[in-house]
Amino acid sequence: MAEVLVYVDHVDGAVRKPTLELLTLARRIGEPVAVHLGPGAETAAPVLGEHGAARVLTADAPEFSDYLVVPKVDALQAAVEAVSPVAVLVPSSAEGKEIAARLALRLGSGIITDAVDVNAGDEGPVATQSVFAAAFTTTSRVTKGVPVITVKPNSTAPEPAPAAGAVEQLPVTFGELATGTKVVSRSERESTGRPELTEAAIVVSGGRGVNGAENFSVIEALADSLGAAVGASRAAVDAGWYPHSNQVGQTGKTVSPQLYIAAGISGAIQHRAGMQTSKTIVAINKDEEAPIFELVDYGVVGDLFDVVPALTDEVKTRKG
Repeated sequence: MAEVLVYVDHVDGAVRKPTLELLTLARRIGEPVAVHLGPGAETAAPVLGEHGAARVLTADAPEFSDYLVVPKVDALQAAVEAVSPVAVLVPSSAEGKEIAARLALRLGSGIITDAVDVNAGDEGPVATQSVFAAAFTTTSRVTKGVPVITVKPNSTAPEPAPAAGAVEQLPVTFGELATGTKVVSRSERESTGRPELTEAAIVVSGGRGVNGAENFSVIEALADSLGAAVGASRAAVDAGWYPHSNQVGQTGKTVSPQLYIAAGISGAIQHRAGMQTSKTIVAINKDEEAPIFELVDYGVVGDLFDVVPALTDEVKTRKG
């Protein structure tokens, strides 16, 4: 069976959910081979094998942590040369898309970014994308070289399919450009205990209607009751009410959760571009003419300061 390379997104061997989704998609088009770079391969291998990785190619070197993405591109290129895959799948994070773009350029291959689905086709893998602010859905395939495809988080549910997960060392030779951009310092990101915004299955976002940083506690309370991530519109971020790292939209982060709750967000095209691929969308807004209501599955016309706390209480009651 043809093999498919899957780039592993992990933290010291703790495999992140988007990688498990990629392994699930990879099984549709071939036999998954995971590429794990950095420490923790022994920890990651059983998880990767449980989700379909027949092999786990691993390499660990200081370059992966001391420098930016080029050493990872060097390693992924070495994996392509060793395996001759039918495709390379990479998570659609900011770093993932840079790695994928650089790899495609080196291979002389076509690239498809931000896919929401991948399937086998008669002439190679076929990717589905949601484009033009999710106004259209397209299907496309790469016609030159090894297809390099980045896939948005939450595009599919991870499905276990136990495989060998055999760990193999990947020989990597770093090029001259690998040490061009050095990481000189790091600082710990303060943990909120909430899931990563782009990976969360549920996102609760607040906008201009929240009317102040001190009122975001209402949004956070609902998110915490649901085990959700917290997002914010550009208006809320520009006003200084919430960090830019939580902005959802064209100039922020793109999310595609199973459930997206927008509270006090009018639904400008800039925001819609970042969340329209959500599976179920719920909006709470006191303006019944708000554009957000054009795309929701469920809409509540009402004051968020009445509706959101009541919803939070109901969620807590039902959870017991």
